[in-house]
Amino acid sequence: MKNIKSQYEIFREKVKIVLYGTNTILGRMFDLVLLGLILLSVLLIMLDTVQGISSKYHQQLLICEWIITVFFTIEYILRIISIQKPVKYVFSFYGIIDLLAVLPMYLSIFFPGASILSIVRALRFLRLFKILHIPQINHQSLQLKEAIEASKEKILVFIYFVLISTVIIGTVMYLVEGRESGFTSIPMGIYWTIVTLTTVGYGDISPQTPLGQFIAAFVMILGYGIIAVPTGIVTAEFAKSSLRNNSVSGKKTCRKCQSQVHFDNAKYCYECGTELPNN
Repeated sequence: MKNIKSQYEIFREKVKIVLYGTNTILGRMFDLVLLGLILLSVLLIMLDTVQGISSKYHQQLLICEWIITVFFTIEYILRIISIQKPVKYVFSFYGIIDLLAVLPMYLSIFFPGASILSIVRALRFLRLFKILHIPQINHQSLQLKEAIEASKEKILVFIYFVLISTVIIGTVMYLVEGRESGFTSIPMGIYWTIVTLTTVGYGDISPQTPLGQFIAAFVMILGYGIIAVPTGIVTAEFAKSSLRNNSVSGKKTCRKCQSQVHFDNAKYCYECGTELPNN
């Protein structure tokens, strides 16, 4: 009995290394396979909506879809088996995404109706979120999240400035152009301002007077700043976050997965959860 238990523990550790050990050969290979299958799955879903391809190759697409679903199902079960707190994983963001990645195909068996199937097909696109489960991408996404949170107040102030500017410009355009040019109300002027600021330019409303055209040119130039400013704010914070992470890299090395990117006060490996040695 002890022998069986020890073999099971060895199996769990091996599975954990493959699923979470990004610095191991098997771990990297698994991440590449997982990424490839996620993208292939999304491609299959898209092809299934093309009438000519779906009518001719529907059966082949369905078989490929089921093969990928079985792989994701096995991966989901192995993740539950290999970690110390499976319940926490099941109800976590990644656990729910992993479940939703396989659930739609099984739902299609019990609900074969056309209306239900359209919803099921849409749910399968949630598999794209599984890409975040790949540790290398997850690590970068966490840095991006930190950067956005750090620049949140600056961005909110900037958005407030943009909203005020939009209302003022929209009101001015209504007064300058009037109903004859299509600016029938202040909200319509604000709509034109938003469309112009975002450089979309539908062309359904356009200024006709020289003053209105001058203001439009100014708004177009201002639109580039609207895009550039928040991008610059987030980029600066992202660079700071990267520098902070690099400054604490290599302080502690995980004995199990050999990961070397840890904060100095970290107690557990962020990749595999193993307790880290004290320096």
